[in-house]
Amino acid sequence: MRIRTLAAFVAAAGMLTACDGLKEAFTAHVDVAARAAGQELSVTRLGELLGGSNLQVPVSKENARVVADLWVSYQLLGLAAARGDTMSDTATVMAAARSIVDNIKIQQLMDSVSRGWTADTATEQAYTSAQGGLYAARHILLGTENLTPAQKDSVRRIADQARAQVTPDNFAQMAARYTTEPGGGERGGMLGVYPRQMMVPQFSDAVAALQPGQISPVFETQFGFHIAQRLPYALARDQFAEQYGQSSMQRAESTYLAGLATTARVSVKDDAPAQLKRAAADFDKSLGSDDVLATYQGGELTVGEVVSAVNAAQGPAAAQQIAAAPDSVLRQFVEEVTRRELLVREAERAGLGMPADERARLVSDWSQLVSSMWEQLGVTPQQLADSGSTPSERERIAAARVEAYLDRMMAGQAQLVQVPAVLGTALREKFEGRVTQAGIDRAVERAQVVRIAADSTRSAAQPGTAIPMPPAGQGPAGQAPGNQPQP
Repeated sequence: MRIRTLAAFVAAAGMLTACDGLKEAFTAHVDVAARAAGQELSVTRLGELLGGSNLQVPVSKENARVVADLWVSYQLLGLAAARGDTMSDTATVMAAARSIVDNIKIQQLMDSVSRGWTADTATEQAYTSAQGGLYAARHILLGTENLTPAQKDSVRRIADQARAQVTPDNFAQMAARYTTEPGGGERGGMLGVYPRQMMVPQFSDAVAALQPGQISPVFETQFGFHIAQRLPYALARDQFAEQYGQSSMQRAESTYLAGLATTARVSVKDDAPAQLKRAAADFDKSLGSDDVLATYQGGELTVGEVVSAVNAAQGPAAAQQIAAAPDSVLRQFVEEVTRRELLVREAERAGLGMPADERARLVSDWSQLVSSMWEQLGVTPQQLADSGSTPSERERIAAARVEAYLDRMMAGQAQLVQVPAVLGTALREKFEGRVTQAGIDRAVERAQVVRIAADSTRSAAQPGTAIPMPPAGQGPAGQAPGNQPQP
């Protein structure tokens, strides 16, 4: 989506004047919320941007961090534009897009090794014994959500009556007549083939207790009363064969991955979850951390590597997710990232990598992305060259235009320019930019004060009603309610 630029709104002389004023605000070395290649975002400035926003963005640490991160990315984009640097040299792009490149390598590796895997052939015996944890069923549901106990008893009696009539031959017709499941009647109650864990335990257990073709007694789940039939093999054959083949390939993949981890002797540190949570408190500070989360034969996984990867993929949201995740989930996450590193290593050992044409296309797309960001912010190299004759002048003008754009954006007069996380990370690594968590905390306090003042001002500016209101409990002209004149 194309965003309006600032070129039509801010004259060069005005920008230079604004830059002089901003210089004082951003060179004070106290209460700094963020830094970006020589520029500083003060706590006061960030608090006013957030608290005084016409967008009425909630004042929170998360939103303050988002605004500060945008400021860093915008400032660094402006600096790159002033220097005419699209950062599109192959080395920079490949490093920034490492996750994309690694995905291609892993896909090539898995395509290669999976050629030797053979999908198991589905048979009636495999279906009957539920190999792969797959079942197939249809059911009649009489829903009881939000019903009183007496109403539920009535529904149960109807379910018992229906069960007395249901047979394998008329199951679809009875489902069309009785089921309350949305769309269930049209499907004849069909659920098809599904993994056992996909259903609630009461339903899964009831179906698992049946032989193919059998119909269950009435049983209850949180959704209501059910009558279920485990489908005969003839009705499930094609779908079961497809899913069974897929599940057998998935089992082969799981076996391969487990063997890879075992051979590499992967070991996750006991304190890995705690280390990640400490890193989440200040992602920028943790980018260079060499603290080890896991080891494997020939290598190790560090906090800095994980933070860099998740920050590039998800941006500031990643820190919040890590901080809120249970330790067990974080441990599994470290295991997954380590396994991914092993797969990349295997791919590289096999000589696999990104084809030259895809590499060239990625570099071209990157260059176009950076140019698009410049245009949306109004800081293209040509625009800056038209306003400043020296590199330092162009950098000052770019910084001022970014500040002006942020003001307009937070006032609801310009649209958000969303900087992809991978580009934001690349900008910070090349030009140095970071957000200070302590500054974020203080900026939120400032923003709350500004918001209260702004809300008070808006409330005072509301025009009073032109219609005199009667005292409470009285009608027009002091009449009591019920004594109103008739028309």
